[in-house]
Amino acid sequence: MDTILVVEDDQDIADLISLNLQEIGLTVEHCLSGEVALEKLANNQYDLVMLDVMLPGISGLDVCRQLREQKPEQVILMVTSRNSEIDRVLGLELGADDYMTKPFSVRELQARVRSQLRRVHLLSKISQQQIEKQSPEQYLTLGVLKIDCVSHLVTLNGNNVELTSTEFDLLFYLASHPDQVFSREQLLSSVWGYHHSGYEHTVNSHINRLRNKVETNATKPAIVQTVWGVGYKLCRHGVAA
Repeated sequence: MDTILVVEDDQDIADLISLNLQEIGLTVEHCLSGEVALEKLANNQYDLVMLDVMLPGISGLDVCRQLREQKPEQVILMVTSRNSEIDRVLGLELGADDYMTKPFSVRELQARVRSQLRRVHLLSKISQQQIEKQSPEQYLTLGVLKIDCVSHLVTLNGNNVELTSTEFDLLFYLASHPDQVFSREQLLSSVWGYHHSGYEHTVNSHINRLRNKVETNATKPAIVQTVWGVGYKLCRHGVAA
């Protein structure tokens, strides 16, 4: 059973979130502050962290930053108020996998959490299948870019590239379809599992983070390129040996 950590300083909201996640079969733990959250995360494993931005003491953004340094693979869903776009942008830039804005419906809450968990489980299943097969398909190699589908390690020109779980998923998906252009809506559906619009900024932020890690010059990307008016693609020529 998947375990979720809800970090929310409003007890009533936390109780409501917990109840609605328990309804879909999830185990939920809750804490009221960033300090307690970091302590729990240091000593326990959680399948997903639902992290409110506005917390007493250490803010949700600071928790996200520290958590990314300590556990790059941790799935983080940020929660912000509807009028705080800067918090949404900062959260994604710091490495949150996605964000939700208050107020949100029970249906959206359950769907978004399920989608993130489904994505993680699917990748875990693929990795396990590759281990059992001991297949050369464990590696996706494209010029100087090498992706290990089992260990989730990425190297570029022989150098390790540290990615979050969502950054890895995004790079793997683009590299699996070199030179093919995908719209933001297509990437939301294929990588995040969302089938509704309104969260295209999530894609933009992750593309920017990915470029900062794989491009020689992120302002003039040669690998993850923008096709204006359409979307993004991974350019085969950009990783040519």
